[in-house]
Amino acid sequence: MTIAAISPTERIVATVDGAIGWLVLNNPTRRNALSLDMWQAIPAILDRFEREPAVRVVVLRGAGDRAFTAGADVSEFERLRGTPADQERYSTISETALARLQQFPKPTIAMIQGYCMSIGLGIALACDLRFAGSGARFASLAARLSLTYRWSDIKKVIDLIGPARTKDFFYSARHVPADEALAMGLVEYVHPDAAIEAFTRAYCARIAENAPLSMTATKQIVAELVRPSSEIDRALCKSIVAGCYASEDYVEGRRAFMEKRRPVFRGK
Repeated sequence: MTIAAISPTERIVATVDGAIGWLVLNNPTRRNALSLDMWQAIPAILDRFEREPAVRVVVLRGAGDRAFTAGADVSEFERLRGTPADQERYSTISETALARLQQFPKPTIAMIQGYCMSIGLGIALACDLRFAGSGARFASLAARLSLTYRWSDIKKVIDLIGPARTKDFFYSARHVPADEALAMGLVEYVHPDAAIEAFTRAYCARIAENAPLSMTATKQIVAELVRPSSEIDRALCKSIVAGCYASEDYVEGRRAFMEKRRPVFRGK
């Protein structure tokens, strides 16, 4: 099922393939650089994926195999980001898209082939997991444009790879290969480029076999636990756990285990 009709731009293609909602950054002539209309399309597509019960996991990828995304479309900067007011509007739109992705309740995976540059890394880091082809390359070009990133984006990198490596990454603006990205914790898995989609699909199939309420609960509780201890909503965490025990899927899981059969979870 293709749901690109809900997108105001052809530069984002969205499809449902079994349990996977694919969100494809489709601007290959510019290495899938993110234009304003692409940022605007992302929240609407995620809204549709959230409402679709068949979708158990969302995978973001770039069209083709040359780039996940090379970052923001610099050709738009003069026209759309030339004044402080324009920049504020642009930032509001992109931040809304990133926040929607990070807060999306179902599991999300960035499947990265080729270049993952600048704000493209921000999109990848807004996903729960990052799987990279062996030819993937990661870099920030902010230092080449006399820019820096929002504190929240830099903190995501620090949380994954630590302060010193974060400084190296941004100071040098160098290209980090996939194997180094794996070693430093920037991505979770690396596989040959020809095999990364098959690996991603197989991983998504494993997710689809598991209880969707458990996926959402884990995501919510992890989001709480990465906060400072004083800010953790322990009552919310307790209620999330209680909700799982009170669910129909928990009954189904128990029965399936006792009957030695595969459970059929419905997210209820």
